[in-house]
Amino acid sequence: MTAAAVLDLSPGAGLVLDGTEWTVERREPYLGRVQLVKDDGTRERMTFRFLANHPQCRPSSRTSSAGADRGRQRKASEDLKAGRLELTELRMAHLLEVATGFRSGDPFRPGPGEPRAEYDPATTTLTERRHAKVAELAALDPQHARLLGLGSVGYRTLIRWENARRRFGLVGCADDRWLRRSGGTRTVSGEVREAVLAVREETKRMAKVSMRTKDRMIRQYVREEFGPETKVPSYDTLRRLWQEWFGPGGARQRYARSADLPESQGHVLVHRPGQVVALDTTVLPVMVREHVFGDPVKMHLTLALDVCTHSLVAFRLTLVSDTSVDVAMVLRDVTMPLPMRADWGEDLEWPYPGLPAAVVAEFAGHAVAGLPFFTPETVTTDHGSVYRNHHLVEVERVLGCQVLPARVLRPTDKAAVERAFGVIRQLLFEHLVGYTGVDVADRGADPAADAVLTADQLEHLIATWIVGVWQKRKLGEYAPAWDPDGSHSPNSLFAASFAQTGFAMDIPSPELFYELLPAHYVRIDKRRGVKIRGLWYDDADVLRDYRGELSTRGGKHKGKWLIRRDPRDRRQVFFQDPLSHAWHPLPWTGMPRAGQTPAFGDARASALLAKAAAAGLKPKSDTELLPVLLELIGSNIPVSKWPTQMKKSQRTEHARETHQARAAQADRPPSTPAPALPPAPAPAGEETVAVLSWPGRARQTQEAVAGERRRRREAVRPAPVPPPELGHSFRARSVFVLPEDDLEEDRGGPDDAG
Repeated sequence: MTAAAVLDLSPGAGLVLDGTEWTVERREPYLGRVQLVKDDGTRERMTFRFLANHPQCRPSSRTSSAGADRGRQRKASEDLKAGRLELTELRMAHLLEVATGFRSGDPFRPGPGEPRAEYDPATTTLTERRHAKVAELAALDPQHARLLGLGSVGYRTLIRWENARRRFGLVGCADDRWLRRSGGTRTVSGEVREAVLAVREETKRMAKVSMRTKDRMIRQYVREEFGPETKVPSYDTLRRLWQEWFGPGGARQRYARSADLPESQGHVLVHRPGQVVALDTTVLPVMVREHVFGDPVKMHLTLALDVCTHSLVAFRLTLVSDTSVDVAMVLRDVTMPLPMRADWGEDLEWPYPGLPAAVVAEFAGHAVAGLPFFTPETVTTDHGSVYRNHHLVEVERVLGCQVLPARVLRPTDKAAVERAFGVIRQLLFEHLVGYTGVDVADRGADPAADAVLTADQLEHLIATWIVGVWQKRKLGEYAPAWDPDGSHSPNSLFAASFAQTGFAMDIPSPELFYELLPAHYVRIDKRRGVKIRGLWYDDADVLRDYRGELSTRGGKHKGKWLIRRDPRDRRQVFFQDPLSHAWHPLPWTGMPRAGQTPAFGDARASALLAKAAAAGLKPKSDTELLPVLLELIGSNIPVSKWPTQMKKSQRTEHARETHQARAAQADRPPSTPAPALPPAPAPAGEETVAVLSWPGRARQTQEAVAGERRRRREAVRPAPVPPPELGHSFRARSVFVLPEDDLEEDRGGPDDAG
């Protein structure tokens, strides 16, 4: 047999190459090579082929005998069962007496009659003492020697025990059979193993069943596949085997199925801010008052948490579940500094050392609050539809980040933000009036009647609490790995990152808002402008030079123009001038020029077009769709009957459109003119309920419609011409009327002088 057939190249194995001993440090099978290291630290890389064909390469005798222990943890004296430890200590005492002459191994603590003459190091050699110990143990009663584990001890056995004692200590004197390698069940045949694996695959797709049912399925499989004469172990053996192979089975069935799915990414070690940002949305456990009707409603809270520092870098409140645009705006908020608010003091201003607040304020254009901002590298989310669409893929490209969904049915992949929801609930939401509890069973008597906060008040309260409390709160079990016993907060961890990795103060431009909106590639009509999802948009001043012209864009959208749309407010779209690169709003052509219609989004626009198509309406312009839109919005219902004739879901729908329009207006850069919205009610105190703004919204619509009708009348019917004066026709046709004297031209005479 050649050396190549028995050569062990596993990590930890020893090799003797040209008389020099080497240890395998690392094996690289994909490159066909191995890295060797000597005792002095010298390292060499060699190929498998070179070692296998080298005539002076052989396994080391020091590690070849220990090959059976490779791949498991080193044995210790604590692994010995009761009674075995005393026998091991007895063996060690015999070995110490051979080595030193004293059973304790310490000449300053001699036992009675020690050292004995045959074991005195001063008068005997080590070989003589070993032969004396062999003779002593051979003189013992065979039964007693066998019980003590000292039977059949020879000269080489003592040498082997001594080498193991010096290498491993006390446990080196133990019998290898006492610490036999565990694992595996010898009573399971190949047929039973196949049956167990088959039942495992079958039960993963079924509902959860007991081990008794699995035992019956295993026996059924063996009987039908291999015959009734095949032996099957007992139920207890199969139960232990199942637990050893697949665990105790305490997980829920759907989680057990998802745990077997392959992982595309390994474990990520987060060590810098912005490396991983966890994003999630939950129902807010506090009832608030919406702005339109003043009804108590539930909102959704979206949080963006930096996993490294546990900073709440962004949040957003939505009246209904968030959309892809809301997620894009949350990611935009992560990249932008948070402005200081009117009632915030200096204690909430930018506090991080190494970068003064004045410098940040100079670049941002406003005073900056004490909240980190950065461009996220990886965003961890769940598998909601808002995180898995083409729009968010484009948002990833614009921001330069990656949205990485968590594993299916594995909320622990973003456990930090899940835990943050619970902490905020305990520290903030439970102290607010209108708190609804964790679930319906824990709900109060009437949380809707207790709701007094408006959406704006709650948003301001959460922002103040995050900057003033959460960012300064001490972290418990989330302390950093480099200082687990220290006192740290999200602010202190972010400040520590300055000294470690620095801080890239990259503040995006306000035009980032438009780049995060959904894009549409259309042509500009000569007369009507651009058409986006069934509605026409036009502005005579903005599109004057581009009507009927083709864009210089090439590729897939050759000749088309890029138009951005905000799904939350369909009253206008945005067009970028190719020369100045400035963004301009294009209003809806059906919107009256004299006023503004109430806000409406994608859902309302889809319902508008569907109702117009059902009625057979094919308008020549979007102006004819305005009555249909007003009917859907509900402004044709008398003001005194609106609260009673509309359902709660309808009122929530209208309030949602108003809330989304306010959010869209707040996200737009200040230079963009926004449609006028009803003013938000000014909160007079915590016990003040929001003033109903629905009559104001209807009044605004009625004024807009009246102004549009007035404009149409003036455009269609010209102003009447006043009648001529008496005698005008006679003077115009009379031949005796002398013409008026023409003014003489200036001839420069002497009378004109002076």
